Parts: sequence; structure tokens; C-alpha cells
Amino acid sequence: MGKEVLLLGRVAYFCMEYGLHEELPIYAGGLGILAGDYLKEAKGEQVPVVGIGILWRQDYTKQLIGEGGWPRDYYPTYDYDFVKDTGVRVKVRIRGIEVTCKVHLVDQYDNAPLYLLDAGLPGSQHGWMTAKLYGGADQDRIAQEIILGIGGVRALRALNIPVDCYHFNEGHAALAGLELIREKMQEGSGFVEAWEKTRQEVVFTTHTPVAAGNEEHSLGLLYHMEANNGLSYEEMRQIGGAPFNMTVAALRLSTRANAVSKLHQKTAREMWRDVEGAAPIIAITNGVHQATWQDQRIREVWEQGKDLWEAHQVLKKELMDFIRQETGYHLRDDVLTIGFARRAAPYKRSELIFRDMDSIRYLLKRRKVQLVFSGKAHPDDYEGKKIIQELVKMDRSYGDGVVFLENYDMETARYLVRG
Repeated sequence: MGKEVLLLGRVAYFCMEYGLHEELPIYAGGLGILAGDYLKEAKGEQVPVVGIGILWRQDYTKQLIGEGGWPRDYYPTYDYDFVKDTGVRVKVRIRGIEVTCKVHLVDQYDNAPLYLLDAGLPGSQHGWMTAKLYGGADQDRIAQEIILGIGGVRALRALNIPVDCYHFNEGHAALAGLELIREKMQEGSGFVEAWEKTRQEVVFTTHTPVAAGNEEHSLGLLYHMEANNGLSYEEMRQIGGAPFNMTVAALRLSTRANAVSKLHQKTAREMWRDVEGAAPIIAITNGVHQATWQDQRIREVWEQGKDLWEAHQVLKKELMDFIRQETGYHLRDDVLTIGFARRAAPYKRSELIFRDMDSIRYLLKRRKVQLVFSGKAHPDDYEGKKIIQELVKMDRSYGDGVVFLENYDMETARYLVRG
């Protein structure tokens, strides 16, 4: 990452979620984990990056298994008394109301500085806007994206942080581009010139490989929410289309875009081939932050050139102990263990291994293999929750052979990755 980013200068990285540590649950899944790892690697490589995000007071969801194996969602409110108040406040207009956001700093996880916006000030009636990650209807999501994008740029200005490049991690951040255009138009540029100047400052990472995962909003609703940020209906249509597609907007607001693997690059180019004025899409394969996910004992053995098996078995036993503590199930550390931990969505195909039930039943009953699953479904995703319910039924049918770990988080992920 270092050489490519250094060519871009000082980078402001915008993302709706960040997975830095389980005690700061402002992430939902892989997008947030990537963003958290990105900030940690930037700090380690001494690359001048700052992150912009939102301090979600009620998490994505605390998802526990209820009656019949159905996932139930709970939303405890977190205090986050360990984040730092920068003293900066920024204002955005949402649906005719001026909303003030506090700006917090998180930098204690060996990460590049992360600035988080929070509408939940004491006495404010707008705390709902930054309560639930990906929660609510279209109006809630647009309000959140106004805070992230428009509010995020204003936070950078208020913090006096110079920026050479704005990196949008997914289309949620596209409204930041509208704020950059507004600034340039306020300085005297016309719309087309301001748009072109903005393109030269923005890069974009696209993730979602299915059309349904790329947000669209009616232009009428965006105007009602004041997400247009002063731009006309026609100017908004030129950027994001009608309806306004956040990914299309991000592609047209950036000078270069990247998919997250070579195969995904082919998929993304095919998906967006008809978008005029889109940035070229290159492939940059996702990486991970080694120190977060690789246990120190494995690293030491590897660096010493010793055999990994003994260290692996120690970590596997720790995973089995964790599973027993969480579920009461007694998995064995001398049996082939297959883990699958992903967001529960149909296209992730977590239940694929059960397609050949005769074969997997034979292996499970003879303790030739044991399966460990974990993951959350979006609170409004009925099909995703059905997948979890089916996995839980398998869990209960095969006892210690199949286990589902509820409320998947970074702690569970570390045990699964290492064990």
C-alpha cells in the first residue's frame, strides 16, 4: 500500500464502518474490518492517512439466537467513554434542520487517526441519526450519509487537516464529493469545472458484486433531505443518474476506482460498463493487518523456521475452549475442523456444504469432520436470517459436530482465524 498511497500525498479515508476492536462495535462486517486494517497498516507504514466515520451509539446489531433458532436483534446503547472529544463541532442541514455533530478521535488501537462524527449531543433530538449502523429506512440512511460525506469534509476543515486525496470506501461516502464541488463553486468555479477538479482529488473502492447492494435514492427524496447540497436537479442527475445511484456517483466523482480482486474487477467492469464518465476500475486485492489476525506465537515459529503444527494445535485447543465456554459444546482438537464466518446473505452461500447431505452426514456421525459457523444477518434481511436458522437447526441436530456461534464479532473472528 505504501508506495501507491505516498504518490497521492495526504489521504482522507471515508467509510461508514470501522473494525478496530470489539470494544468499539462500529462495524458490521468485512467492509469495516478492511477499513480498520487499512488504518492500522497506514500507521505502521507511516503513511499520512486519516479516517472519517461515524460513532454508532447502538452498534450494527447485537444478534442472539431466539426460539426456534431465529436470530433476534438487540440494540444496547454504548457509552464509549474512552474516545477523545476533539472539541470540534460541525453542522449539516438535514430535512430543513441544522444538525450539530461532535467530532471524536480514536487512535488507541495502533491506528492512523480516526475521526468519528456523532449527532448524539446532550439535549439533542438528532441522536437517532448516528445510532444504528445501516439501520432504518431510506431517510435514515440518507441522513447518515450526509453526516459522513458532507459532515466529514467539514470536520476536516474544522480540524485544519490538509488533504491531497479523498478515498471513498464504498458509495456511502459519495456525498463528500458534493461538498467538494460546493466548496469549489463557492470559490468561483462553475459546476463542470468544480466537478472536474473534484475528480482529480478523489479515488474510490467498490466492493458489492451484486446490483441490489448498490444504493439508489430518488432525486425527490434527496432534495427533501437536502442531500443535494445546493446542486440542481440536473446537476445531481448528471452525477448519479435518476434515481441517484451512490456507486455510479462515486465512479463519476473519482479519477480512479478499484475493485478488491482481479475477479471482482471483471465483475465490476461488467456491472458498470454503461456508466458514461466513470473512473477506470483497476484491481487491488484486499489485504489484512498481520498483527491483528496472526497470533504472535505463529509469527515467532515462522520467523525461527520451525514447524508450525505444534503452535497451530495450541491455538486450535484455545478455539475449542472458547467454543465450549460460549456454547457448552465439546469439540475435539484432533478432528478436521472447517470454519465459515461471514455475513449471512444468500450470495455468501454459507450453507453450501450441506448440499450433499449424505456425504456430510456420514462424516459428521463418524467424527471425521466438525463444522463451526458464525455470522450476522442484516436485521431486515429475512432470507439471511433463514440461513442462520437452518445452520442452528444443523447445530442442534448434530450436537458436537456442528456449532453456530451467535453474535459474531472481532473476538470470535480472531479465535476462528487463529484456531
